[in-house]
Amino acid sequence: MKNLRRKFDRFCFRNRDKGIPNLMAWVAILTAVVYLIDSADPSHALYYSLMFDRSAILRGQVWRLITWPLTYSNGQLFMTLFALMCYWSFGRSIERVWGPLRFNLFYLSGVVLMDIYCLIFDGYATAHYLNLSLVVSFATLFPDTHILFMYIIPIKAWVLALFYLVTTLIGCIAPFPDCLFPLIAFGNYFLFFGKEVKRLIPVSWQLNARRAARKAKNPRSKTIPFNNATGYQATHATVRAPYTHKCTVCGRTDVDDPELEFRYCSRCKGYYCYCSEHISNHAHITE
Repeated sequence: MKNLRRKFDRFCFRNRDKGIPNLMAWVAILTAVVYLIDSADPSHALYYSLMFDRSAILRGQVWRLITWPLTYSNGQLFMTLFALMCYWSFGRSIERVWGPLRFNLFYLSGVVLMDIYCLIFDGYATAHYLNLSLVVSFATLFPDTHILFMYIIPIKAWVLALFYLVTTLIGCIAPFPDCLFPLIAFGNYFLFFGKEVKRLIPVSWQLNARRAARKAKNPRSKTIPFNNATGYQATHATVRAPYTHKCTVCGRTDVDDPELEFRYCSRCKGYYCYCSEHISNHAHITE
């Protein structure tokens, strides 16, 4: 599985400029157009022709499999347009790091997974969770960025992402097949990030957890022999060696994770080291 992910990362990195550039800009603009037309049309004909409808799809209206993300609505006009601008900004930031191809595959996989679930279990596809996956993905790449919660309260991205993930996964406590819906809704996020989900947890928390785990395994601390010159006897014998490699993105070193591989990016200006998870998934430093 690790080798397959590495091959996929290399493929996306080598072909990062392929695909549809500014995909979220097109999605946001088309969604706004559909919303405005639907608001002016009392019959809502356009909305009903684009929304997900399992029976209509089985009758041959296959375009609904890819047009339902354009039926997003957040109630009032201002709130909907503001939300679309936010999703546009999140998608653009993610695309700058990944490149158009990887971002296109990420968004498309979210659409396809939702289509499969709703076709099998006769569900209703909604763009709400698809757009939430953009927020959580942005927070994973930029955890310390501030986001306006409820469009008013500034809060760090990782806090908001954890809130969305926890509240969504609580939906797993439901009868079958409803219990599968939260996992499918964020399936594209888990597929593309994998173990990087732990980036949502602050590094200090991770280090404290590791120290606690080490202490639990080895509760007895060794002592350094008495030093006659200084007359001092230390109570801690564990001395960590300085690291050799440190990831520019997540800050992990070869001391924190000895099995982690590190590489230097040839496209960055200078000697910047990255771990295997970020060597093909980072914004290149050109200055």
